[in-house]
Amino acid sequence: MDCSGTRPLPIATWGRRRGRHANAGAVVKGTHMSVEKQLKAKSGYSMLAILAVLLVVIVGLFIWSVAGMASTPDGMDAPAVYGWGLGASLFAVCLWSIPLSGFFSLQPGQARVCILFGKYVGTVRDEGFFWANPFYSKRMGSSADIGEMLELEMSDSKAAKAAAQKAAKGNPTTISTRVRTLNGERLKVNDKMGNPIEIATVVVWHVADTAKALFDVDDYQSYVAMQAETALRHVASVYAYDHLEDESDDSGTITLRANVEEVSEALRRELAMRLAPAGVEVDDARLTHLAYSPEIAQAMLRRQQAEAVIAARKKIVEGAVSMVDMAVKEMAAGGTIELDDERRAQMASNLMVVLCGESEAHPVLNAGSLY
Repeated sequence: MDCSGTRPLPIATWGRRRGRHANAGAVVKGTHMSVEKQLKAKSGYSMLAILAVLLVVIVGLFIWSVAGMASTPDGMDAPAVYGWGLGASLFAVCLWSIPLSGFFSLQPGQARVCILFGKYVGTVRDEGFFWANPFYSKRMGSSADIGEMLELEMSDSKAAKAAAQKAAKGNPTTISTRVRTLNGERLKVNDKMGNPIEIATVVVWHVADTAKALFDVDDYQSYVAMQAETALRHVASVYAYDHLEDESDDSGTITLRANVEEVSEALRRELAMRLAPAGVEVDDARLTHLAYSPEIAQAMLRRQQAEAVIAARKKIVEGAVSMVDMAVKEMAAGGTIELDDERRAQMASNLMVVLCGESEAHPVLNAGSLY
């Protein structure tokens, strides 16, 4: 295999090639889904006391056998019982060391998945010091094929090599059930109107079903990261960035910038559906970054400024028209000045210029007749 000129295979690409990761959270009907079973492990302290008593017995048998053989006079064969006792004590030490690998401890927020020769037995969620079958697996075997692992190992990317080493070791059977935070990278996507935008999210999640997390997906942490990116891209493509881009011009339309809470809730529901097959529950999902892409940011900024100027002018004109109408009606109602239609139109025009103009008005005094 000639690797010259080939680009390193990113971790995300490697994950997408896996069958279980390729489907964006879709659950295939008829597929067997694992279900977590609670398991009560034995107290480690009681088993430790039993092993201590057995060790005392074994050491005593060894000392008795050695002392008996040493006390045998020279030239005489030691009784066979001492030889049997010495052999039994050495064999017992080998057997005694096997249960030592069954001890384990769990902190609050941890769970141990017990697997015996490939069969799922149950999950221990209680914190403390325990003892279980020493033949329970400490790590799960990886389902990565040899070709994928070799491709990652030969890559120049350190992250790809780390992923290959992790895949070779397999997933540990001790899982953290604590709440975790995933800070997503900034993604460049197209919104509903096709405009390129930059968006990022933070996802708060925890493992709810340890059996699904270990058995139904290859790597549940990579699965969460990938599905978070997929869900964010999908949600961003459903809504427009702002009302200015929505052709319907409906103020009730949900947009990414104006309706952050609604968009975040839609993202949380989308993630909950996608991560359910992995036994992961989503506690919260929020947008942390939202902006136009640099290539259109300046154009969109000028557009927003123009829209703001138009809206401000509209308000000014509406206020000026109202003030002019009020002034004309008040003057006519008072009877102090009687104006014909032409003079009223001229006065309204002058007032509109004064009220709507940006520069300061300079009044001109007319010392002659009004007409």
